[in-house]
Amino acid sequence: MTNIRCSIIQIIAIVAPLLAGCAGTAVAPSPEVRQVLAPTGKLRVGVYPGSPTSMIRDSASGETKGVSFDLGKELARRLGVPFEPVVYPRIAEVLQAMKSGQVDFTFTNATAVRAKDMDFTPPLLEIELGYLVLPGSPVSTLADVDRPGIRVGVSQGGTSHSTLTRELKNATVVPAPTIKSAIEMLSLRKVDAFATNKAVLFGMSDELPGSRMLDGRWGLEHLAVAIPKGRDQGMAYVRKFGEDAKSEGLVDRAVERAGLRGTVNTQSR
Repeated sequence: MTNIRCSIIQIIAIVAPLLAGCAGTAVAPSPEVRQVLAPTGKLRVGVYPGSPTSMIRDSASGETKGVSFDLGKELARRLGVPFEPVVYPRIAEVLQAMKSGQVDFTFTNATAVRAKDMDFTPPLLEIELGYLVLPGSPVSTLADVDRPGIRVGVSQGGTSHSTLTRELKNATVVPAPTIKSAIEMLSLRKVDAFATNKAVLFGMSDELPGSRMLDGRWGLEHLAVAIPKGRDQGMAYVRKFGEDAKSEGLVDRAVERAGLRGTVNTQSR
């Protein structure tokens, strides 16, 4: 019995380090999966500037970061292919590029409409949707928004555009083509409030002294990794990547790097 116990202990001593070395290591994709997910030989990641959920540039260091940018870069590394960020002016163009297969990956709000053109992992992040106003705005609470004469700015082609165009019965919805133009619209009082996810609104507020976020929220964005439709053979690998990105802290680190605010703890919901 003593010899048996010694043999077992010796086996454990040999195997344990090997198992420990494998822990947290992503499984290498098959050549078929790599070809499906990166058909051009590189991972083309669709991003748009000005949103920490997608891509921003640090004004001091010039460093590029953002949740979509960082996760796409990591997936490219795990696939063993070059990472190629493809930058569009706004989210609507990223979505169109996904639909037409011009990009291979993005990180965006997983809506039923978008699911017609792309496949999503389960949500990895939730962000509140809100309103940003300047001092003196006729909008001071959520109840003030949907009134005649109120002009509400939205991100053109984004969730706020489609949702608020449908839900606001009295206010006028005014689309802004870029985040930069949204800041200009609000600063020049061309809109009374601007609506989008709070991650973007907090960034806008940093450039608009005296601006404030209205208390409460009018919805939630459920952000997830997305790939174009028709790439079913790679979807299991992408879902596993999403699970690992959350459990290994990759999402949290990307959020922290981008200074993203307005998130909701999905584990507490």
